[in-house]
Amino acid sequence: MEEYDVEYIWEDRKRIFFGLPWSFTRYYLTEEKLLIDTGFFNRTEDEVRLYRILDITLKRSFWERLFGLGTIHCCTADRSMGEFDIMHIKKPKLVKNMLSEMVEEERRVRRVGMREFVDNDDGDSDLADHDFDAQ
Repeated sequence: MEEYDVEYIWEDRKRIFFGLPWSFTRYYLTEEKLLIDTGFFNRTEDEVRLYRILDITLKRSFWERLFGLGTIHCCTADRSMGEFDIMHIKKPKLVKNMLSEMVEEERRVRRVGMREFVDNDDGDSDLADHDFDAQ
């Protein structure tokens, strides 16, 4: 990943084989977005703006718990990313809590409420009678 004076709040690699970072997937977290960089020869960098993350779930299999790892599953309102996993990372509970707090802060700063995410393509809201905007 090329550096352009970007300050990462958190970064880690997907880990395999006894928790060793022998994979070509890296995760980066900035103040505004989460980046997933994959590949060795051909690389792909996906990003999702934090305020577009709707739900965060921590999953820890038996093998992950043995090696102090975990997987964070994210559901987003981003059309290209949809749902994705931050797989086999160290200190997963700490990362999940940090990510969750940063998502809520980004929504507050940008004044984004749930209404922005429940609109259909034709402009009709599924939850028109409910106001989920943070006050």
